[in-house]
Amino acid sequence: MNQELLAIPTRKAVQTARPKKTAQKTVEPRKKPASKATPATAAPVESPANWLAAVRAAEDRKAMNIRVLDLREVTSFADFFVLCSGGNQRQVQAICDSVETALKQVGERPNSVEGFSNAEWVLLDYGDMVVHVFSEQARAYYDLDRLWREAREVAIPAAPARP
Repeated sequence: MNQELLAIPTRKAVQTARPKKTAQKTVEPRKKPASKATPATAAPVESPANWLAAVRAAEDRKAMNIRVLDLREVTSFADFFVLCSGGNQRQVQAICDSVETALKQVGERPNSVEGFSNAEWVLLDYGDMVVHVFSEQARAYYDLDRLWREAREVAIPAAPARP
């Protein structure tokens, strides 16, 4: 075998083999990403929001036990949870379809949808808002209402009267 192929280059040889930099690159400091508004400066919860569109869509499909939890003071991964239940698989899926359609009309699309085919616990992730649609048994078992009891419950305004 050729001895030159077996030779391992030394650190000094590697350093001298690198081309020298002739001009210094100017590096601008990174801008901090825009942070979420703190609860003190956040918009009032009573203002029309995407969670209200999700609630109205769930109400249209006769969702039961609808609750909205304000998580802004509790966690940073989501601002609101919308929790509701359906009586059977088909109703759970219908609620999810209705929520997706309603939010699509206001320009929102889910980042992900989990559990739709099984329809025991469907999670619609919209980034700052997460919609949980449960079967009655799954809601009782997982009990997210108790798990997130530190979160403030948002009062859902009465639906406008239909003509």
